[in-house]
Amino acid sequence: MSKTSKAYKAAAEKIDAGRIYRPLEAAKLAKETSSTKFDATVDVAVRLGVDPRKADQLVRGTVSLPNGTGKNVRVIVFAEGPNATAAEEAGAEAVGTAELIEKIQGGWTDFDAAIATPDQMAKVGRVARVLGPRGLMPNPKTGTVTTDVAKAVQEIKGGKIAFRVDKAANLHAVIGKASFTEQALAENYGALIDELLRLKPSAAKGIYLKKVTVSTTSGPGISVDPSVVKGYAE
Repeated sequence: MSKTSKAYKAAAEKIDAGRIYRPLEAAKLAKETSSTKFDATVDVAVRLGVDPRKADQLVRGTVSLPNGTGKNVRVIVFAEGPNATAAEEAGAEAVGTAELIEKIQGGWTDFDAAIATPDQMAKVGRVARVLGPRGLMPNPKTGTVTTDVAKAVQEIKGGKIAFRVDKAANLHAVIGKASFTEQALAENYGALIDELLRLKPSAAKGIYLKKVTVSTTSGPGISVDPSVVKGYAE
């Protein structure tokens, strides 16, 4: 058995497979079952009671995690003139339009988020086939097409994340790092769940939050009680 398999097995043994944990308990377990040598990412997977094939049940949005993601988010901004200057001053890693498009067409995607001013979107469309499948295409619905690029850069770097339900009605999001306190992880988890509940489609019938799982990078899944919709850090 490899070291990785042994570590996973040891971590899995700490979890009661037949139990559904409260958010704070799950956060604590996620920290305890992280076995990577690096600071592992903590993820949440949610199975929603929606039919993503129907436009009125497509759950998509953003949320600002109160304790950030623990990640240095690399942001690029498609902008010119004063907007480009504002983006640079806000901390964007790369700013421009023509030069960024040329780099992306050459295969460069070494960034985590992309923002654009409305007047640059026609040009950005030329790399939509590259950015779209990677979830990097600027979109007004996620606040990444905006005239206030400085605010958008600061929000994303400060912990604003985007999420979208996939074709199988599953949704994945990062809520922090294993080095976070369980309180911080539970608070970030709560912010995500609160936003999902706010975005519940009126057309969705039956149970909305069907299954919630928390896990760290390469770690076992921990079932979280989806009925807990307040007092997440208790």
